[in-house]
Amino acid sequence: MAANNIDPNPSVGGGDILISGSALIPQGGASNSDADQDRHAGSSQINVYIVREGDTLSDIAEMFDVSVNTIAWGNDIKGRVIKPGQELVILPVTGVQHTVQKGDTIASLAKKYSADASEIAHFNELATDASLAVGTVITVPDGALPAPTAKSASSRAGGLSGAGGYYGWPLSGGVITQGIHGYNALDIGASNGTDIYASAGGTVVIARNGGWNGGYGNYVVIKHSNVTQTLYAHASQVLTSAGARVEKGDLIALVGSTGKSTGNHLHFEVRGATNPFR
Repeated sequence: MAANNIDPNPSVGGGDILISGSALIPQGGASNSDADQDRHAGSSQINVYIVREGDTLSDIAEMFDVSVNTIAWGNDIKGRVIKPGQELVILPVTGVQHTVQKGDTIASLAKKYSADASEIAHFNELATDASLAVGTVITVPDGALPAPTAKSASSRAGGLSGAGGYYGWPLSGGVITQGIHGYNALDIGASNGTDIYASAGGTVVIARNGGWNGGYGNYVVIKHSNVTQTLYAHASQVLTSAGARVEKGDLIALVGSTGKSTGNHLHFEVRGATNPFR
C-alpha cells in the first residue's frame, strides 16, 4: 500500500542542482585518485576528495571550479579549518542567480526563491539589511526557481516495481509530492522510517549521517556501472557506508526530514541519465 503524505504541505526540499532558466550550472570535479576519469564523466557528478598536506579550501575550490562556500557548507566546516586525511564531499554549485530589480531586498529574494536570507547575505558578502543596487547580480545559495505549474502527485507501490528498467523504485510504496525539479530529482513522500532501497546495484561513494550537507541532510550516493549516480537525501538514518557494494533492492537508509526539508520524504536524484519515474 502506498504510504500517505502526513504533511498538509508537499514534502519537498534539499540541495537541488537547478539546470534551467537562470540556474547556476553545476561544476564537477574529481577525487584524488580518479581525477582525469571523473572530470570527463560529466559535470553532474558528486565527488569525494581526501585533503592532502598543504591543501587549503581555496586550493580545493579552484581545483573543482566551485566556490569555497560550496565546500564549507557541503561539509559543515566551521572556521574554514581542514586537516590532512579529512574526507570532503564536493557538491556541484547549488543555487540561482538573480539580477536585482527595483524594490528587491535580501528578504524578498529569500522568499521568492525559498532560500535563507542570512546565507544570501553571507555568500554575497552583504549585510542582511543592505540596499541592493539595481542591475547587480546576486547569487542565491540553495535557491529554487519557482515552478511554472504544479504537478499532481502520483504514487507507486510494491517496492522496486515500476517502469524504471535499469533503476528500481527506491521505496516500498510512497507518493510523489514534487515532480521533476532540480537535478533530475523527485520528492517522494512517505512515513518517517520507511525503508529506502538501492535503485540499482553499485558502490556507495557517499554515506553521510549528521549535518546539513548542502541541504541534503543525511544522504547516500551510489555510483553505478553505467557511469551514473543515484542520490537519496533527507534520510532519518543512513544504514550503509562509503565503499560498500550494494545490489538493486538492498536496504540503504530510512525516510526522514533532515537537511533542507519540509515533511518526511525521499529526495531521489539520477545523475547522468533521465530520472525514469518522472
